[in-house]
Amino acid sequence: MQYGTALRNEIKTSETTPLIGVYDMYSASLAAPHYNGFFVSGFGFAASYYGLPDIGFIAWPDMVAFAERLRTAFPTHHLLVDIDDGYVDPEVACHVVQRLERAGASGVILEDQKRPRRCGHADGKLTLPLEEYLEKLEMVLASRRDMVVVARTDATEDEDILRRAAALAATDADVVLVDGVRSVEWVHRIREVIGDKPLLFNQIAGGKSPRLSLSELTDLGVDVAIYSTPCLFAAHSAIEDALLELKDADGRLPVGRGAGAVGVAGATQLLERNISRHHERAVLPHTSPSPERQPVSV
Repeated sequence: MQYGTALRNEIKTSETTPLIGVYDMYSASLAAPHYNGFFVSGFGFAASYYGLPDIGFIAWPDMVAFAERLRTAFPTHHLLVDIDDGYVDPEVACHVVQRLERAGASGVILEDQKRPRRCGHADGKLTLPLEEYLEKLEMVLASRRDMVVVARTDATEDEDILRRAAALAATDADVVLVDGVRSVEWVHRIREVIGDKPLLFNQIAGGKSPRLSLSELTDLGVDVAIYSTPCLFAAHSAIEDALLELKDADGRLPVGRGAGAVGVAGATQLLERNISRHHERAVLPHTSPSPERQPVSV
């Protein structure tokens, strides 16, 4: 299975490739019929698995185990995994990349932050010396076989952003990500300094970057868009509303609307699709020219 090649080929298409952030198996089950690519964000995983903010609590075995579960249930979807700073040590970063590739991940994002790390759209980020990060990145690139590697910088100073983006583009990394891009103007500036290297844009509600449509991103020369938290934040709002509704109804379950619109039958039907996938021959994701980018039927 060459999942890296499949994602790499999709990135080469003329339209921006969307990857939807999923935080657990249920959110992935809901997203699967709508998009053929998943993104496992550190923000979503830290929130769902630990109930903690995205500031460095994630243990790599937990992330690898989640990727394995996703690939088993969704054999045709692209799967990009956030590995933060590679869990500090370069040797650990290489080991994690090899484990994720064996698990069927399509790609990883490796950032240049140093500890204590922060969400890419938070204040107070610190970066490794560029040479130190590039050494780690080169080791990761040498350790992968087919996997897509996204080189990410969390630089915040104008000159440093452009310097690091250019340096990342000069490596064998497949894609460059400057996280926390502040404006459309900055997308243009980054696109100019990285040349023909594919560019990734990270959108997160309440983050520092502007909210842009896929067609707008395509016009800006953005090759990949990751949506880190739409499922997580939607669940947050929906659960809060459902509990308030239940509380207001003195504990009587609603029927047929709001929180009661989904029941045992609907949820079971959704999850049974994951069982059926286990018994089919897995096929690689295809590159769809259509705006819907539907997953392959198996």
